[in-house]
Amino acid sequence: MKDIAELTAQDFQRALKKSQRARIIRGELAPGDVAALRRFVGLTQAQFAQALGISVHTLRNWEQNRRTPEGPALALLRIAARHPGIVRENVLVAA
Repeated sequence: MKDIAELTAQDFQRALKKSQRARIIRGELAPGDVAALRRFVGLTQAQFAQALGISVHTLRNWEQNRRTPEGPALALLRIAARHPGIVRENVLVAA
């Protein structure tokens, strides 16, 4: 049996509430959701923007609630909430 590593304080800081994750998956973003999702995925702003194929400026506008993602961008955020590993892999491939 493999030893399962204990969760660290950093892991808990990255965590999303179940209700928040479900809301993002439904495409119903609330203030702070994009930044929380990025932390949950475990990427910097530059890495997350690269993985989604958007500019860091656009990501900052979303995180600071100056703009709201729509259409394909919202679909990508929904996928990121459901499958964060795929987003992390996309950064590794794109780098």
